[in-house]
Amino acid sequence: MSTTPRHRGAIAVRVALRAAARCFCLAATLSATLTGCAGFGSCGLRECPADAEITGEVRTLLAQSPELAAPNSISVQTDHGVVYLRGLVSTPYQVAEAASIAARASGVTRVQNLLSIDNSR
Repeated sequence: MSTTPRHRGAIAVRVALRAAARCFCLAATLSATLTGCAGFGSCGLRECPADAEITGEVRTLLAQSPELAAPNSISVQTDHGVVYLRGLVSTPYQVAEAASIAARASGVTRVQNLLSIDNSR
């Protein structure tokens, strides 16, 4: 089948738009469902779901710990199995306890404990 330059241009535009739409849909789906992926690292399709599962499990384990309840504020992010804990807690014990709990989640390769102690409490 022979195409004219005009047709080739139109076909190229349609192909580019379809590819862009697929990328946008994939990105939207991943960002909506894989909130555990770290924003500062890129992960493949295999790592992101695993990171999201790890993040969910760590959040659940932290929520089950009465020592880490409000007013403590801990955010969890996972990148390639490394869990990053950020936020504020009241005591050094809580800093250590949060790291210990996070390390118990399946799939965790390392915990980066970036928690700070809030001295205003």
